Amino acid sequence: MIDYLVPHWARSALVLVDVQQDFVESVAGTRDVLPALVHLSEAFRAAGRPIVHVVRSYVAGESDVDLVRRASIEAGHAPVRPGTVGAQIPAELLPGAVDLDWDLLRSGRPQEIGPGERVLYKPRWSAFHRTVLDDVLRTAGVDTVVVAGCNLPNCPRATLFDASERDYRTVLVADATSQVTDGRLADLELIGTRLRSVDDVVRGLS
Repeated sequence: MIDYLVPHWARSALVLVDVQQDFVESVAGTRDVLPALVHLSEAFRAAGRPIVHVVRSYVAGESDVDLVRRASIEAGHAPVRPGTVGAQIPAELLPGAVDLDWDLLRSGRPQEIGPGERVLYKPRWSAFHRTVLDDVLRTAGVDTVVVAGCNLPNCPRATLFDASERDYRTVLVADATSQVTDGRLADLELIGTRLRSVDDVVRGLS
């Protein structure tokens, strides 16, 4: 019988969700998993597999924002504001010096920052919602989406659900994701997401 859940490492892509300076500083546990995220990124680069850094940004006063945050952003509070240090991806996660092009990103287009490596802006929880992520992955022949990053109950979780709905095999790197709990992991296992450690993924890629 075919196992439709087992990861295909040779057809995998790493999707790093919301790993930005403001969130590293403000979301509990995110700084703690940064070394694991660096190790994971380096392994995907070494294997020649695609990496997509998915980022958020808010402009004070705008309304195209999740409902739970909309009133705050409309009132002028705007973390990860385009062009600020807080919106930057930590330098150690990147393949080299990168100047994010926020006009390009917020227009919905990906920014290439290295061989097979891109940055993509998302306007809502899921990395697939109103983005070209699915096109990027399909073009690269990806069938396995490996997710890690910031704040599991929000954006990583939504991304995994949307990946599963698009028939991708899904993996959560639990020790490279913040705000992990046993209950949240159990919910993801119920939709077929495979839970792996960084070491598991590194072995799979090699």
